[in-house]
This record gives sequence, structure tokens and C-alpha cells, in this order.
Amino acid sequence: MPSALPDGEPVPADGALPASALAGAADRPLGFYLHVPYCATRCGYCDFNTYTATELRGTGGVLASRDNYADTLTDEIRLARKVLGDDPREVRTVFVGGGTPTLLAAGDLVRMLQAIRDEFGLAPDAEITTEANPESVDPAYLATLREGGFNRISLGMQSAEQHVLKILDRTHTPGRPEACVAEARAAGFDHVNLDLIYGTPGESDDDWRASLDAALGAGPDHVSAYALIVEEGTQLARRIRRGEVPMTDDDVHADRYLIAEETLSAAGFDWYEVSNWATSDAGRCLHNELYWRGADWWGAGPGAHSHVGGVRWWNVKHPGAYAGALAAGKSPGAGREILTDEDRRVERILLELRLREGVPLSLLRETGLTASRRALSEGLLQEAPYGEGRAVLTLRGRLLADAVVRDLVD
Repeated sequence: MPSALPDGEPVPADGALPASALAGAADRPLGFYLHVPYCATRCGYCDFNTYTATELRGTGGVLASRDNYADTLTDEIRLARKVLGDDPREVRTVFVGGGTPTLLAAGDLVRMLQAIRDEFGLAPDAEITTEANPESVDPAYLATLREGGFNRISLGMQSAEQHVLKILDRTHTPGRPEACVAEARAAGFDHVNLDLIYGTPGESDDDWRASLDAALGAGPDHVSAYALIVEEGTQLARRIRRGEVPMTDDDVHADRYLIAEETLSAAGFDWYEVSNWATSDAGRCLHNELYWRGADWWGAGPGAHSHVGGVRWWNVKHPGAYAGALAAGKSPGAGREILTDEDRRVERILLELRLREGVPLSLLRETGLTASRRALSEGLLQEAPYGEGRAVLTLRGRLLADAVVRDLVD
């Protein structure tokens, strides 16, 4: 979750939504994102809304404590119940992210999930995911999560090469993520994801191939592979600016993506979103698909974003301010925006074009349709789906996805 928050209109003290946002809610999927803002150390590339113990010391008091965070988050889940009213929907997905959620006791994560179960109910086939750093879990921890209802885990591997991990300031040792996959499988997790990053300064093509081979050897059914983005204000950005490490260029990123596609495809993985591959439809991350398809989700936690029925809002960033608002019986919302039909049309194109199913051509204006025909002639869109009324990226189109999107949204 990026640390910067947008501007917006004030959120009512009770968090109330306009009636238009709740109209037809029963027909839309509902998910929950639970943000845990704590990390043991700050990775050099990280621009997320996270805090180490040192960064929180003296700024949040007891309200910002990890020890009572599950109780604080439960307060927001109860607020969500009040705001959404008599919404009959069961929750389809829950995703616990951060930060490092597994810095909390496993029982705390289970209690947060139980609060959603108590307030809303969970769909019988609900996808329940937590992120985890490899060094922050062990077999007993994973067993507690599985017994508590978690059925999917996303492990931050990033790389199998020690010198790459060092540049990223990652604290786990090579081999530990792969061991975690085995431990998660033994605990009974249905689905396991490994997160990888390519394009780290100093990484070679062979380093990247070794990371992919190590990830595949561990036996996950889902792999996410993201190009490293160097955000201003991070330690890595400062190191690059000082000339300590080189900046990786876009051509290298493209080459690494092609290596990923070739390697993962050969191992039986299919892409379903530009940066995500799974061995089956069942292995796809349903929670992320809620985001990509503009469904409803409630984001609980400092800085978390939510969307319900065309209303998007975001919470205050700091854990102390977040907990203080809830303790006072108020919404922790910092701002919100009500999306217009045009906003939602553009967002559908931006997000759905990244999916394997693509985006309906009917969403495009005339200039966007002209651009789509040009993209088709340039080999950026697939011919067969285009003839059926959908814009679907080719492999080359995936490499240039941002540029294609810019053209299609007029």
C-alpha cells in the first residue's frame, strides 16, 4: 500500500455512505483488506505505509501498539458492519497485508478473521490470504493460521540470490522461502504464492533465472513477478542518486519479463494478469481480482483504501491517529471521492486490460477504438478476441501495457 494519500472530500464522522453506494450491493462481491502496518526493518525499496518499532516510538503511545492492534482493527470491522447496514452479502475474500502481518501473533490474525466472520459471515468457498515474510513464520504459526480459517498464503521471496537480497535490504536467507512453501503445504494451505522482484541493481539474467527456478522448485501454484520501481524518498533511490548502485533500464525489465513468461509457461503456469501467473483458475488470487474488476472491498487499517458502489475512501496514515479515531467512536477515514460514470469507465479500461480476459471494446470511445485498431495492427492486441469484441494484450502488448492503456482511454 503506497504511503501517499490523495486529496478528497471529508469522510463523515460515522463513516456513512451515500445511498447510491449501497444500491444493488447484494449483487456485488464483497472483500476485506486488513492492513498491518508493522515491519521489523524497512526494506530499502519500500514506499508502503509501514512502521518499525523505532519509527513508532514516542509518536503513537499505547494506541499504536502491536499488542492491541487486533482489537483496534476489530473496531473498524464493527464500524463496517454499521456503515454497510443490513447488507446480506457474505464476505468472498479476505486479504491480510502490510507491512509484515506475521509480526503479529498468529492468534491475532485469526481473531481479526473471526471478527469478519462474526459481523458478516464468510462465503463457504471464501479465499482467506495473508502475506508473510519467510523469517516470521514457522510450522506451528502456519498450523494456527490454517486451523483458524486461512487457506492461502503469499510469501515474499523477491530473489534467491544473496547479493540481490542485500541490495533490497531483505532480511531472509536464500532457501528459506522455499522451505516455507513446504511448511505451508504441510499445514494444509490450499494455495501458496511466491512474490518475486526483477530488475534490482546488480541482478543479472542468470540471477533472475536462478530465482525463477528456485521458486518453481518449491512448488507454489501462484507466482507474482514485479519490476522493481524505485520510489522517491526511499533508501534505494538515495543510493542510486549517490551513484552507489546503478539504475536498471526499461530494456532490462522487458528482457526479465520475457524470461519470466518463458520459464513460468514451460512449468505449467499461465498468466492471468500482467504480473501474475497461476497453475489453474483455482490458483488465481480472487481478492486482487476484486480490485481489478471494480468490485466492493473494505480496507481496514492505517492508510487502507476502500471502495463500495462507486465511492472510494482512505484512512488516516499513522497507526496512532487511526487508533485514536476509532477509540473516540469515529471513522478513521481521511478523505473520499465519489466516482463519476466516466471515472469508472476509465478505471475499468486501466485495470481490466491487464487481465487475460481483456476489456470489452464497447467501453472505448471513438478515439480509443481507433487506437485499438492501431494496436491490433502493431501486434499489441490479440486478433481472435478482438473479432469477438474484446481487447486482449499479446505478449508484446504486455510489455507495453501502460502505453496501450494510455492510448485506449483517449
